[in-house]
Amino acid sequence: MQTHSPLQTIQHPLFAKHKLEVKIKRDDLIHPIISGNKWRKLKYNLSFAKEQGFKGALSFGGSYSNHIHALAFACYQQQLPCRGIIRGESQYAANCTLSQAQSWGMELTFVDRQTYRLRHDQAYLQELQALYPDYYIIPEGGSNELALPGVGEVIMELNEQTDFDTLMAPVGSGGTLAGLIAADNNQHQLLGVAVLKQQDYLIQEVKQLLGSNAGQHHHWQILNTFHRGGYARFSEDDCQRILAFNRQTGITFEPVYSGKMLLALLDLIEQEYFPPGHKIILLHTGGLQGLGGLSERGLIKGKDWSVPAFKADT
Repeated sequence: MQTHSPLQTIQHPLFAKHKLEVKIKRDDLIHPIISGNKWRKLKYNLSFAKEQGFKGALSFGGSYSNHIHALAFACYQQQLPCRGIIRGESQYAANCTLSQAQSWGMELTFVDRQTYRLRHDQAYLQELQALYPDYYIIPEGGSNELALPGVGEVIMELNEQTDFDTLMAPVGSGGTLAGLIAADNNQHQLLGVAVLKQQDYLIQEVKQLLGSNAGQHHHWQILNTFHRGGYARFSEDDCQRILAFNRQTGITFEPVYSGKMLLALLDLIEQEYFPPGHKIILLHTGGLQGLGGLSERGLIKGKDWSVPAFKADT
């Protein structure tokens, strides 16, 4: 699958007022289902699983997880059985995300919150491996060492496409930011926008993924004041600001990940965070399937958003 995504220059009165150049790395266009950072993180994980002779893949996620949705389709494409360990009750199997995942062949195991908290615990992972000895276990969000080179290809592509000063990306599990940091090697300013409140946790996750090289990287930061109240939290005003930008640019941002990065950019510009002439890239990490779940739960008005529909032959 071709992952070299286009770079799009965005015109906006706020950018012109502050003499800034803003472009969007359209990773949302990589694939209609396995879009954005989801495929970049899965790319080398799935190739490793097949090279090592695993018969399937297993991973973790919530009931509306972008990662679970993308993994299900990626495994469907590669004819690789897969299983999702899902936080929540079995009735969630009928929701839009998990029903699609099942239609692509994913088997689901539902666990309570207490059990789900063990997803990084080595003893629990060993139990799962014993239950599914032929399955390759991928962490929640796809964030592990094998995710980094796939995400790092974003930097390689950008260096071929343009000059820039700052790259911004939303941060959920830390794998995307870690991959960008490792590949960039202190050449640009990298700003991660935390979409949840646990900044210290995210910083440690990124450093852990970078491993022994973590201390060599200095030009990155996680901004923790733009999470809009926490994971999947946002206000009606947040939605209206994102929708206005979507209408003006023709690009769809959603309010859980990419939209929080967008709002952070707009707020930072208003605060004159960036000097005139600064060149900024926003990494659009996809995740638009999540709009279906937000609409299904009544958290957004579906008619206002471009909620995608998916087919197995996409």
